[in-house]
Amino acid sequence: MEFALVVVLSIVLLILGIIGTILPILPGLVLSLAGLLIYKFGTDAELSMVYIWVFVALTLASVVLSYVIPAKTTKKYGGTRWGSIGSVVGTIVGMFIPIPLGFLIGMFAGVFIGELLHDSKDTTKAWKSTKGALIGFLYGTGFSFVVGVAMFLVVILDLLNI
Repeated sequence: MEFALVVVLSIVLLILGIIGTILPILPGLVLSLAGLLIYKFGTDAELSMVYIWVFVALTLASVVLSYVIPAKTTKKYGGTRWGSIGSVVGTIVGMFIPIPLGFLIGMFAGVFIGELLHDSKDTTKAWKSTKGALIGFLYGTGFSFVVGVAMFLVVILDLLNI
């Protein structure tokens, strides 16, 4: 492929990946990683393989953390194991519900329902646990966003030979 076409395709994928870290419709870091790989192997870039392996590891970590962090912060905000399990189950179920932000709604509903199944009389605790899940989601999203921007910057800096 022509150099300019490869670079444009890479940058488009990197930008879509960054957007995807915020909008769950797109596969976020997977797109960014694809853009990075296309740039590395589709051009004569002198980008070190260390970058590739680090970003592969960070992408895999992000996928895992997007499930683990909300469950852990749910517990930190007083949630029980029921809320943590509800968070994971709700996220997975929400991905298959054809509505915008279904996974997010599923996660919050899962935490809330899980806590109510544990103690149906303590709705305050269920809401606090749901707040913890929201904070965890924001942490996970922030992590993914930073990794996506870092991939973008690595490519841009390499293009500018900095």
